[in-house]
Amino acid sequence: MQIKIINPNTTAAFTERSLALGRAVAAQGTTILAGQPAQGTPSVECHVEEAVATLGIVEQVLEGERLGVDGYVIACFGDTGIDAAREAAAGPVVGMTEAALYAAAMIAPVFSIVTLPRRTRVFAERVVLQAGLERRCRRVRAIDVDVLECEDETAAVYDAFVAEARAAIREDGAEAIILGCAGLSPLVAPLRETLGVPVIEGVSVAVKMVEGLVTLGLATSKIGGLAYPPTKVWTGPAAGFAFGKNGR
Repeated sequence: MQIKIINPNTTAAFTERSLALGRAVAAQGTTILAGQPAQGTPSVECHVEEAVATLGIVEQVLEGERLGVDGYVIACFGDTGIDAAREAAAGPVVGMTEAALYAAAMIAPVFSIVTLPRRTRVFAERVVLQAGLERRCRRVRAIDVDVLECEDETAAVYDAFVAEARAAIREDGAEAIILGCAGLSPLVAPLRETLGVPVIEGVSVAVKMVEGLVTLGLATSKIGGLAYPPTKVWTGPAAGFAFGKNGR
């Protein structure tokens, strides 16, 4: 089985971090690949950046399809471009946000998200609503730090995450905490020890979910809203995204 983790931004450090997460939890016989767009934005923190990143995600899926990849993980909180990826892929596609939410719902009655920066809360809230978990996810919290500040040294934001997570436990009644960024994985173990509650990062959970779906022979339904894109003549630089009748 081959699973490809797609980092929607162009920051190589986040791609490598996600690759290491996937390989750490993958079952024997599962090969983990990782990729990022050749061009785009170094982080995804607004709607314009999401739109640009989505094209890169589709490119990464199409490359994976040529390599025979069985399933994909979207390693960006907010699950950037996930529906486009599902249209393009033959196998299952799981977002790190929805994976973390479903996992949290299985181990805690209520939970909160701590993400960064504040303006990206709308992306997390979107996935919460789509998952139907707004009654379980008490609040989407955020610290006002840019994603790229976590590229080299996540320890710099550790104290801020501890403070916000403690506020979630105290004020929201949260019994588990979801970390809202693929670049925050080094904080998981120390936060669990400090907080005394489950702390969830979505990339590793998503890898295990894709493994399970592939093993069960389950993939995205192709008869309706997530069918392959219709056959059309695309023009200019977009011509490389054109699909045939049955995908690529």
